[in-house]
Amino acid sequence: MIKVLFVCLGNICRSPMADAIFQQQVKEAGLGTKIMVDSAGTGSWHVGEKAHQGTRAVLKKNNIPYNGRARQLTQRDLSDFDYILAMDESNLANIQQMAGGESDGEIALFLDYANAAGLSHVKVVPDPYYDGRFNSVYELVETGSRALLDHIRKEHNL
Repeated sequence: MIKVLFVCLGNICRSPMADAIFQQQVKEAGLGTKIMVDSAGTGSWHVGEKAHQGTRAVLKKNNIPYNGRARQLTQRDLSDFDYILAMDESNLANIQQMAGGESDGEIALFLDYANAAGLSHVKVVPDPYYDGRFNSVYELVETGSRALLDHIRKEHNL
């Protein structure tokens, strides 16, 4: 089983959105038994909370289910997941610091795959918590998820 973890700051906006969108794409590709998806935050402020209302609204508008609750990234995640994908450089640095050079998974920026595929020139997923731009973040995450799924399918012959 290939395990993918999306990580942002509080695990209420970007990473749960990526979790839900990628999970939907995995399901539609018939790969639900081969790819497991989760999300976490580097901070603990929102642990146990539902995703932000803006995230839930944009997912609902696009008919994508999500019922997860915020959780904080753990040391065990670094060994359990094959892909640990940060939404921005700050969270990437936090993950790398936590890993201390020791991780069984690939730690990268989420949009690296979309950049490599030429689907986006944007390097990081902006945090809609502060500006409310959930729709534009949705479009970016949807593109990034497609690129990531294509990468995983090629990398793992799926």
